Amino acid sequence: MDLRSLQRPLKDHYRQDPSSSRITLSARGGQTDAPIACSIDLGRAIYNAQAHAGVGGAGTGSCSGDLLLGALAACAQITCQMVAGAMGVPTENITVTVEGDLDLQGTLGISKDVPVGFENLRVIFDIRAPQATEDQLKALQAKTEQYCVVMQTLLHPPRIESQWMRV
Repeated sequence: MDLRSLQRPLKDHYRQDPSSSRITLSARGGQTDAPIACSIDLGRAIYNAQAHAGVGGAGTGSCSGDLLLGALAACAQITCQMVAGAMGVPTENITVTVEGDLDLQGTLGISKDVPVGFENLRVIFDIRAPQATEDQLKALQAKTEQYCVVMQTLLHPPRIESQWMRV
């Protein structure tokens, strides 16, 4: 796939009309029969989520933490593949694993000294590229981390606005 040819008309359009590059993505969580589960509608797909077994969920489905790690893994994976293609870095295989550490005492309100949420995230890139040079791999790493939307969002969190609507 020639990524540059695919993206050229998009880039040209965004340069000519910068406001056209601004998009809004949306996800909607919906209630299910059990208070420990929900459905997430992304507009193009619906995913089921449930509370982690460590906080009372069944442990049979993805929890919100899994979905966050999955979003980071997917973004890093796709970004790395696209950057490698655009830069002409010869890769045989790219795999991204994301791990996150959290202490459920914070989530359950057991300890006020324990934060709620992930304390550490690790993004592990396993790149098989025997024909690539060290300089190509360093540039691939730098550009992947620079253009990975989810990674950059986590590194530089946006302002979050919370609105409660009563019906």
